[in-house]
Amino acid sequence: MTDNQTFFAQALDLSLILIGVAILLGLIRLWRGPTLSDRVVALDMMTSAVIGFCAVYAVKTRTEAFLDIAVALALVSFVSVLALARYAIRLARRSDSDD
Repeated sequence: MTDNQTFFAQALDLSLILIGVAILLGLIRLWRGPTLSDRVVALDMMTSAVIGFCAVYAVKTRTEAFLDIAVALALVSFVSVLALARYAIRLARRSDSDD
């Protein structure tokens, strides 16, 4: 292996580790909350990190199937975040009308 290949392999490994840390931090924010908005943003951030993890892992293993998984996850994440945002808006409107 040349120096460039060694550096690239180490950069990929470091990227996977840092993305794993980001997922863990998102999980902590998801668990602790305290508001629904915090949890929605944490879930969206974790999903983005998982998509990045799939992309980096696809480059590392030279397997294109992980990119397909990342695209499918991005589409599902987009729809789920929109649904959670609409739910949060409805909750906010109900609490405003109760006052």
